[in-house]
Amino acid sequence: MKKLIVVAAVMFCFTAAGLAEEKAGEAPAPKEFVVYKDKGAKENHYVPSGWMGDYGDLKSNDQAVDNPHSGTTCMQFTYTAKKSQGQGWGGIYWQNPANNWGSKKGGFDLTGMTKLTFWARGAKGGEKIQKFVVGGIEGTYPDSAKVEMGPLELNDTWKQYTLNLVDKDLSYINGGFGWTITADLNPEGCVFYLDDIKFEADTAMKAEGRKQEGMPFYIYADRGSIANHFIPSGWMGDYGDLKYDGNWKSDPYLGDTCIKISYSGQVTQGARWAGIFWQNPANNWGTQDAGFDLSKAAKLTFWARGEKGGERIEEFKVGGIMGEYSDSDTASISPVILNKEWTQYSIDLKGKDMSYIIGGFAWSTNVDVNPEGAVFYLDEIKFE
Repeated sequence: MKKLIVVAAVMFCFTAAGLAEEKAGEAPAPKEFVVYKDKGAKENHYVPSGWMGDYGDLKSNDQAVDNPHSGTTCMQFTYTAKKSQGQGWGGIYWQNPANNWGSKKGGFDLTGMTKLTFWARGAKGGEKIQKFVVGGIEGTYPDSAKVEMGPLELNDTWKQYTLNLVDKDLSYINGGFGWTITADLNPEGCVFYLDDIKFEADTAMKAEGRKQEGMPFYIYADRGSIANHFIPSGWMGDYGDLKYDGNWKSDPYLGDTCIKISYSGQVTQGARWAGIFWQNPANNWGTQDAGFDLSKAAKLTFWARGEKGGERIEEFKVGGIMGEYSDSDTASISPVILNKEWTQYSIDLKGKDMSYIIGGFAWSTNVDVNPEGAVFYLDEIKFE
């Protein structure tokens, strides 16, 4: 009996040692997680199914053989800028599963990854991408993080780009990768290519805080300028009374173009007033964490003129959007009676908290002060 106990004890020791050795020998955590490597590659994850904005302006080819960065294929995207759905922008999200806008479970746990890298080039060079993004899909099952970069101007040769993911909660990522593009930045449309998109576990990466933007920081310099920030997407009140042309070429204050805004005063939605907010990103009413740190700004300046002179704008404004991610402050001038000649105006920001701004610029007017409507022009809108 004593002999059997000794044998059993020895067997237990060998078994325990074996389990310990097996645990110690577990496969190490993966060092990369591929979004796109090559057409049909078994390593690929996510599906480029989330077509957004003017989706009718987009064409995709995931097996382009025109000078891929590596392998046999790359991804080619064509954007026509025709505003097929009237949005003025378009984009694509890579999702899991296809077309998952947060309505069902599907995200990957990418904990341990510290960056996403990808290679991109334009067909001609000069193509401007509004932003590249990881995460950010909301819904019942939202992504656990959102990180974006842009705008970027592409070269006609391959270049690698990196999104820093250090200290981000990557425990649930359904929107593995995405991009958006605008008609303002690419008025003639464009063609560009992507390749070798992947998450990587790079221990050398360091966390980066929210960048304090340098001055001047433009909202509108010229149509298609890479310096432009914010999007005139927040149409308010009687939005049906408004027409917006960011490519007006007749008598700009500076450069090749200016902005022309027409207000009919027809009270289309019954509000008796109308206006436009420039937002980041488009249509962000405080639901997305995407504010710029404009702490260095002492003022916002812009040039404006009326078609006839005497047009009254009730308010020009910076900030003031409320929501889960609210602007950190607001400032305005009001009212403003426009001249027929170009005139510069300034909104004083001294003493204001400009550390988080998603509503970069706004204006509003109403039918009571413009009973016949109004046409006016804006140019050179910038923080200084």
